[in-house]
Amino acid sequence: MGGVNMLVPVERIETSILFVRGHKVILDSDLAELYGVEIRVLNQSVKRNAKRFPPDFMFQLDEAEYADCEALRSQFVILKGGRGQHRKFAPFAFTEQGVAMLSSVLNSDRAIEVNIQIMRTFVKLREMIASNAELARRLEELEQKYDAQFSVVFDAIRKMMTPTTKPNKSIGFQVEEDGEVYH
Repeated sequence: MGGVNMLVPVERIETSILFVRGHKVILDSDLAELYGVEIRVLNQSVKRNAKRFPPDFMFQLDEAEYADCEALRSQFVILKGGRGQHRKFAPFAFTEQGVAMLSSVLNSDRAIEVNIQIMRTFVKLREMIASNAELARRLEELEQKYDAQFSVVFDAIRKMMTPTTKPNKSIGFQVEEDGEVYH
């Protein structure tokens, strides 16, 4: 089962993880794509095993949540057009535990390998969040020790720690006045 990293790029998994109702989730459509199955096949498998998916493992989005998720997703991908490409029902959102449970429901080699990748990505995100929280705590301690002359430095560090919500819309390369090429 080598080649797990080649199966699905980590960045693809990371962009699939959304924050809804206080949980990090992945939508059924993204999971179906990652597992290489149709959405209806994934959802039928889940319905046949409904006891394995309590509300803290999986829930259906309401209209407002679905609209918010689609707005987020449209920043990353272009929606497919044509007949049958749009959903009739709001998608299901799977929490980390729900994604883990899917590996027992979708019992294929690909599902197992993709699940391993997804679990590693969730762990990586948790570690990054914990690391950022620890850094913020240490910064607060330092700020209390030093006087106001360093407040500009602390403010600058906080700005660097804050994730940007605006996607980078530039494509390709930009040439600066000094002739350097940046991407």
